[in-house]
Amino acid sequence: MSDTKTRALPAAVTLTKGAEARIAELMSNAPDDAIGVKLSTPRRGCSGLAYSVDYITEEAKFDEKIETPGGTFYIDGASVLYLVGSIMDWVEDDFTAGFTFENPNAKGACGCGESFMV
Repeated sequence: MSDTKTRALPAAVTLTKGAEARIAELMSNAPDDAIGVKLSTPRRGCSGLAYSVDYITEEAKFDEKIETPGGTFYIDGASVLYLVGSIMDWVEDDFTAGFTFENPNAKGACGCGESFMV
């Protein structure tokens, strides 16, 4: 038997308290069959990739799973490489409300902020 110790790897995305609170709110209003919410980066917008957060009803094999106080948060396995080291927050002001991302992998974004490129 090996004496090698394994340590838990940090999550690919750090969730702020605001993001965790919003996930809890989403899960409290989720459809009955939802098991969590999932962050993915579908191709769209003028820069190539966008952030998308949606309810899911089943886990995919390579998704990263983060347990939060209000529910389970998943990161699409195919998107993890674009998101490693990111900080996800929930921001509300007088004009808008939404998740925001500080993504060290993004090399640029479109002018409207809808999409990013890596």
